[in-house]
Amino acid sequence: MPLAPRPLAATLALTAGLAFAQTDVAMLEISGALAEQPSPLAWLEASESFGTLADLTGALRGVAEDSDYDAVVIRLRDAALGRSQIEEIGHAIRGVQASGKKVHLYAENYGNGEILLGSYADETILQAGGSVSLSGMYMEEMFLADTLAWLGIRPDMVQVGDYKGANEMYMQSVPTEAWDWNINQLLDGLYDGSRATLRENLGLTDAQLDAAMESGWFADAQAAIDAGLVDAEVDLPLLSEHLEGAYADEITWHDIAPEGAAGLDPANPFAMLRMLTTPPDHTPVRESIAVLHVVGTIVDGDSSSGGFMGGESVGSRTIRRALEDILEEDLIKGVVVRIDSPGGSAIASEVMWQGLRRVGAEKPVWVSVGSMAASGGYYTAVGGQKIYVNPASIVGSIGVVGGKFSMGALYDKLRVHVVARTRGPRAGMFSSVEPWDAEQRAFVRQKMTETYDLFTSRVSAGRPGIDLGQTAEGRLFTGTRAIELGMADQIGSLDVAVADLAAELGMARYDTMNYPAPKSFDEVIQEMLGGFVHAPGAADARSALGLASAAEELLGPRAWRQVSNAGRALLGFREEPVQVVMPRVLLVD
Repeated sequence: MPLAPRPLAATLALTAGLAFAQTDVAMLEISGALAEQPSPLAWLEASESFGTLADLTGALRGVAEDSDYDAVVIRLRDAALGRSQIEEIGHAIRGVQASGKKVHLYAENYGNGEILLGSYADETILQAGGSVSLSGMYMEEMFLADTLAWLGIRPDMVQVGDYKGANEMYMQSVPTEAWDWNINQLLDGLYDGSRATLRENLGLTDAQLDAAMESGWFADAQAAIDAGLVDAEVDLPLLSEHLEGAYADEITWHDIAPEGAAGLDPANPFAMLRMLTTPPDHTPVRESIAVLHVVGTIVDGDSSSGGFMGGESVGSRTIRRALEDILEEDLIKGVVVRIDSPGGSAIASEVMWQGLRRVGAEKPVWVSVGSMAASGGYYTAVGGQKIYVNPASIVGSIGVVGGKFSMGALYDKLRVHVVARTRGPRAGMFSSVEPWDAEQRAFVRQKMTETYDLFTSRVSAGRPGIDLGQTAEGRLFTGTRAIELGMADQIGSLDVAVADLAAELGMARYDTMNYPAPKSFDEVIQEMLGGFVHAPGAADARSALGLASAAEELLGPRAWRQVSNAGRALLGFREEPVQVVMPRVLLVD
């Protein structure tokens, strides 16, 4: 059955017939969580991002009232929005639309919250290579009465009101009838409300929404578009081109920031501190070769050099940003991508692959493999035009791994009683209690197979003539063997790869520039401390860092780096059920 058009949003096709001298588009970004009230030190912060919900909705109102803007794009960057916040932002979006302006939502991945927010917009745009996942609601409650009794602790609590439930966790092994009714009706209301919003905003029937939820669990772009959950798949650098096609005119962008984001008064004594947050200049002064470092576990979002595990992670957003910087610099004539990675997120690997291909259409992109380009690391490598390896480099692991940890037996040992409640199809796929049943396992395998097929298609495109029957399905090879199998081209170090590329480009004199660009002082300090600087909890930070340091001392730096990267890879399953990663620790002497 074809999907009904959105009743609350005019189609972009109508807009394309209008003639603007130019189309002025406001750009607003939502990054992380939105607070309900300003920080006590907000007068010192001068942030470029929206810190509060009021800041954001006020900005949307300003766009609605300002005749200088014709449309608005809301970009989500790891946004963490509550249901009520989405409703308030949706209301502000309605105000923009009432002023005759279109609203577009852009996100790298769409989960329940992003889809719900996107349903208010005129168009939802997914980053090319991203994913969409619409699920039902799932919650778990722990009941600790038996656990506390086993520990010799007797809770003594008084409750007024049968449905209050404040003491249920400590006094009960299972929920009382009143609390069970209470939480169930709450879930019913939340679930039904979300469905009603999606039905109305997306123009779907109940049956169509049910079908969308079935097909839209960890769906690729086309499946999500077919289900009516998003409207388009667009690579971020091509967003202007996409909108120009919709509006039939040149797009002029206007970044919208919170009031007071211009910065501190130089006369302010704190201005000197702000200088430390300014990144160093990273502009080429003559013809250069860029060396782009892809080191560590591959993750969505930004790269990190620390944290509790102590190992590196390489973020797709950081790499794509660096690639765009490289592409825009005319003095950078070519790129060597240095890869030392066991893989990680399948989505992030695809996004980086697309970025390499995009740059490769304008400038040569070669690859140098360090100790490892496995799984997602090799996925990224085949985005280049030529691959250099060392003889002992580990190459391959063309495969996909997915799963979860079921802890029901552990809960039993601890006398923890977990009551699971679900709403909607596949909502309980990641229950912490039970393993998958046969049907669930088959469904996950199907999704993993789709990711595997995409992976192998990228390998075939990047390495024409490769025999996947000999190289795929998770096989690992040394660099030497990889060349024999057509997985790489030449033995050579990073220096060799750079020199060869410069020679091919006829560059006798050139600079080598490392990307991503150097970070500001405060970014370095934050990463050195692993993101543990917050209050309260400084003691927790010291404890975590101490554990990591002790483990590194025990295992040695080389072993710890591999162990920590493997740990980061396993933790990735918390965010994505399917990973292109090699969760092994390989020590080769």
